[in-house]
Amino acid sequence: MSTEIPSRAWLEVSGSALLRNLQRVRTIAGPDAPLIPMVKADAYGLGMARAVSLMSREDPWGWGVACVAEGVTLREMEATRPILVFSPAAPGEVARGVESSLTFCVSDVSFLKRVAREAVARDRRVSVHLEVDTGMGRAGLDWRTAGEWGPAVDELVEGFDGRVQWEGTFTHFHSADDADDASSKLQVRRFEEVLQALPPGRGGMAHLCNSAGGLRMPHLAGRGTRPGIFLYGGVAGAGLPQPEEVVALRGRIALVREVPEGTTVGYGATYRARRRERWATVGIGYGDGLRRALSNRGQVLVGGKRVPIVGRISMDMTVVEITDLPTARPGDVVTFLGSDGDDRITLEEMASLAETNNYEILTGFTRRLPRIWSEGSGRGATEGNPRGG
Repeated sequence: MSTEIPSRAWLEVSGSALLRNLQRVRTIAGPDAPLIPMVKADAYGLGMARAVSLMSREDPWGWGVACVAEGVTLREMEATRPILVFSPAAPGEVARGVESSLTFCVSDVSFLKRVAREAVARDRRVSVHLEVDTGMGRAGLDWRTAGEWGPAVDELVEGFDGRVQWEGTFTHFHSADDADDASSKLQVRRFEEVLQALPPGRGGMAHLCNSAGGLRMPHLAGRGTRPGIFLYGGVAGAGLPQPEEVVALRGRIALVREVPEGTTVGYGATYRARRRERWATVGIGYGDGLRRALSNRGQVLVGGKRVPIVGRISMDMTVVEITDLPTARPGDVVTFLGSDGDDRITLEEMASLAETNNYEILTGFTRRLPRIWSEGSGRGATEGNPRGG
């Protein structure tokens, strides 16, 4: 497929691998577990439209987004399942979310009142999920005061004559990616205390698990799981299963030069040729989301062979040293992420060298990189429509 792509650099996305990762999550969680694939940040940078279209085949319960704008965009794509807005919404966004039948995740009772008023004003019914803060700290109702806010929510829901449905209650693990699960077990206990403190028959679907939580504690995933990074090919945490590779980042050699010993390259002249060397300039840089931190540290694959990145990565160009690859020439494909031959550069390897995590690597790729999707046919396709999602 790579030889057919008329582009300086691109992302290859395997839709079939994405589906198999989702199927694996379903197998672990159980056939009846509600699945809420996270498609926020444009499906972790890969393209929400195509990701939703493909994952709809597995009949997920709903979709997870971060903000109202993402939810509205997804609804405009004719997605019909519940769309949960997991980050706290600004007051001015509530009306738009209600109009688009989004499901708000609620972190305080005053916000819930605003949602209810907007539902009445627009003659709509809305569903909400209450977030419980059991240790994450960034949002949610305090687990220690469930005896206070539980009845307040119950009274408010009753007072709006069915306009508001308390559909679910959830929490979010802060360290499920850690091999030591003591903190996650503590959060589970706190969450269970909250459920016991709620008015009888209230709370709805109780879900806890992100990718790491569901893989590490499958007995909890059956309540509902919100897979994210694992779907897109990222390892969810220490000691957890390896997902199938979903993403490859590739570029194309644009220029090959032979330089004498001592020649410098890149801003700051941070690399100097140690001998007579061959350098290949590739049309990709940090303007495409290739981390500048990989300068003089990262490696790439050319013809299945590893060669180093030399000099600082520029906004639009990266230089690699190909002295030991005498047949490499302009037009050849360079793999920055993914497999080539018998070798592979993983998201985790790239993230470690860039001193970040696999989430930031994926979501950092810019729109200048075409997303070339395939579903096992070996030929790329542009993003499609998620009709039926």
